Amino acid sequence: MTTTPEGTPEGPSLTKPTTDDAAKPVVLDVEDLSVHFFVEDEWVPAALDVSYQVRAGEVLAIVGESGSGKTQSSMSLLGLLPPNGRATGSAKLKGTEVLGLRGAAQRRLRGKEIAVIFQEPMTALNPVYPIGAQVVEALRTHLPMSPSAAKARALELLRLVEIPEPERRFNSFPHQLSGGQRQRAMIAQALACDPTLLIADEPTTALDVTVQAEILKLIADLKDRIDSGIVLITHDMGVVADMADRMVVMKDGRIVETGTTADVFARPQHPYTQQLLAAVPHFGQATRAEVRAGDVPRPESASTEKREPVLVIEDLVLEYPKRGSQPVFRAVDEVSLEIGEGEVVGLVGESGSGKTTIGRAVVGLLPVAGGRLTVDGVDMADANRRTLRDLRRRVGIVFQDPGSSLNPRIPVGESIGEPLHLHTGVKGKELSQRVETLLDQVHLPRAMRNRYPHELSGGQRQRVGIARALALEPRLLVADEPTSALDVSVQARVLDLFSELQAQHGFGCLFISHDLAVVEMLASRIAVMHHGKLVEIGPSSQVINHPKDPYTQRLVAAVPVPDPVEQRARRARRDALLDDAGVS
Repeated sequence: MTTTPEGTPEGPSLTKPTTDDAAKPVVLDVEDLSVHFFVEDEWVPAALDVSYQVRAGEVLAIVGESGSGKTQSSMSLLGLLPPNGRATGSAKLKGTEVLGLRGAAQRRLRGKEIAVIFQEPMTALNPVYPIGAQVVEALRTHLPMSPSAAKARALELLRLVEIPEPERRFNSFPHQLSGGQRQRAMIAQALACDPTLLIADEPTTALDVTVQAEILKLIADLKDRIDSGIVLITHDMGVVADMADRMVVMKDGRIVETGTTADVFARPQHPYTQQLLAAVPHFGQATRAEVRAGDVPRPESASTEKREPVLVIEDLVLEYPKRGSQPVFRAVDEVSLEIGEGEVVGLVGESGSGKTTIGRAVVGLLPVAGGRLTVDGVDMADANRRTLRDLRRRVGIVFQDPGSSLNPRIPVGESIGEPLHLHTGVKGKELSQRVETLLDQVHLPRAMRNRYPHELSGGQRQRVGIARALALEPRLLVADEPTSALDVSVQARVLDLFSELQAQHGFGCLFISHDLAVVEMLASRIAVMHHGKLVEIGPSSQVINHPKDPYTQRLVAAVPVPDPVEQRARRARRDALLDDAGVS
């Protein structure tokens, strides 16, 4: 690991393999790759002079904050840049130049030789085809398979990625799946043809930690089984510690540091790498620090009795209606929960457990089938359209998929200002100033107000969604994976922003997340859901350090930590726990 005094890596050190890796063939050789976009009559750089190698059976992690160029430099390998983008330099797959391929040669490459797991499954999957048909299409495009053989292989892949009821889900459309299930369907499609190189762009963003652990094992199995090279693009340092052999750190479009994962974590050289690792939440640290200090600085469950409740859930039942031959599906079964003013309650559980369904019901997007749901004094079972319209001035929501929740036809500044204009009538200069203030709060340049969603990175789009949700200063905020698309440095600032805004405005927050390290930092209490039921709820320190329910114990054991040595030990403990419980 070598850097120049200015912090830019020396060319030869970027690609020099270790002695153990020297015998492995190079799968991907990237040299002096640059990506530019033509914006407002000038070419704006997104990545500059990027050079690295990926060897057979190796996982190379590319990390850096959103907008650093890590995704665009990788998408250029497949010609997936927008029309205003161009790539220069060289990228060779097994000695064959892939940069600039067009037509049939490019189609043969995509999906078979190089496969991609995209960051946002809702926008990457075709919305008008069932997921099974999309996996079959990938197989039959590249392999000589009959329809029946392709379907059998597709079902096998859906089972591998642990899609529940694969025979039924085979005919489900993307919008009928949870975020984690959509991600797993896309991973099945990417792995279908056993690619030579797999580009995994935030492959576990929408997954809970138990499924994440299984998916990482599945990707690692691909590497070991057919010696594929893997480029892992992620902001999750726990995943990097668990998976990567080597890592590359990018900032402002350039590589600033590279080396083995163990070396970079143990001895980061560049100031930006040091800052990045310092911003990573380390699971268990916050609650262990409280126990050592002998105090609990955050409010525990008893404190909600002294506060006015903004959300009351009693024996709540939520169901999806009968559709065709599919019976009524009970997604949430007799759940009880309460949130007071200024309190953050974390709601965790695997995808499909019902946590996002509860969040959607809270903002009036799903009807109540049974029990009681009261939001800021409004009984949601009896609320009419006028009541809901008034309530939505006091309730905000940050959706899980920023790419699909923002209007692609209007600039992001208009998206942020829309709720202000509709609910308060603010317009003109005053509206413009409010939008700029919100952009400042989520750490986005004011000039970005004129850009469209597709012109922003995933993390930038997520910040726009957060700004939009906070526009009306809600009393209750439903945050559905609000930091899932953010790099760790921006995530740390956004979490600080959450705490700061809570102190100022005192809103309650239902924080839905699969990232227990983030939930631990924010939440005074944690509620754990499994198969539509609430299996455990309690103070954060108790749930994290002394979980009672067997499912919670497996959930806690599956959380990756940003330390390669500790993560290996945690993985061994988790495997032992699963063996003892008889869970695969």
